[in-house]
Amino acid sequence: MKRMLFVLFLSICFISACANREENHQAHESETQIPVEQANHHKNGAVMEQTAVLQQIKDQIPADFTVKMPTTLPIPEGAFLSATTRTEGNQVEIIFYESKENIPINDIRLKKSATVIGRLLVKQYNNAEGASTQIAFDNFNQNGGRKVDLGYNMKGYQDAGAGSLWTGWNEGRWAIATHTRTENPDAGVKLAKQVVNYLDSHMLPIPKQYGMAQLDVYQTGNLVVWQDEKLVYTLDSIKDPLKAIEIATAFYQ
Repeated sequence: MKRMLFVLFLSICFISACANREENHQAHESETQIPVEQANHHKNGAVMEQTAVLQQIKDQIPADFTVKMPTTLPIPEGAFLSATTRTEGNQVEIIFYESKENIPINDIRLKKSATVIGRLLVKQYNNAEGASTQIAFDNFNQNGGRKVDLGYNMKGYQDAGAGSLWTGWNEGRWAIATHTRTENPDAGVKLAKQVVNYLDSHMLPIPKQYGMAQLDVYQTGNLVVWQDEKLVYTLDSIKDPLKAIEIATAFYQ
């Protein structure tokens, strides 16, 4: 578990550093503002049609590799979906937004008038072996720790240190861990049980080879990463840990 936490820390630092260097790197960022065509349908209330919007976002990516998109994103009824896209070398960045008005893709107003749903980074490596080094996968039942019942015949394993308490478990080729503080131990188990319950009826994307998720009770540092052969998908900037899992399951195809 400690090895996983250390690698997770390095991963978060790397992602933050990439974001901070954004202004200092030349990148391909579409200057074309694409009007977002969205329609309301009346089925159990007004439902936002997102398929066309997500396809428009995908069309703005001039990468040499195919980027898989989520099938849907969690936005409130009546809100509009949009995004900014950016391509730099072998990495694609998409920041998804929700807004009260229909704002075109890559419109400068998004950063001021819209709310970030989350960020998707997709990076292509030279080979699958290189991509696999970015995944902090652990087999928690081999690492030991205090065993806790998460329901649905799932067992979690807890590890504490430096004021933090982690509850980790495996779902297939996924390693998932919730984080809380040692003075609030029940919150980590509660979140873990909520995730296990959600995943009983929803599927995470099938990783090739592994995937990992770090979910924080205090809504900081939520991170979902998985490998798809030479590609590594990273979801971050999502405050709600359950929404992070919900968005990740929208990539299941």
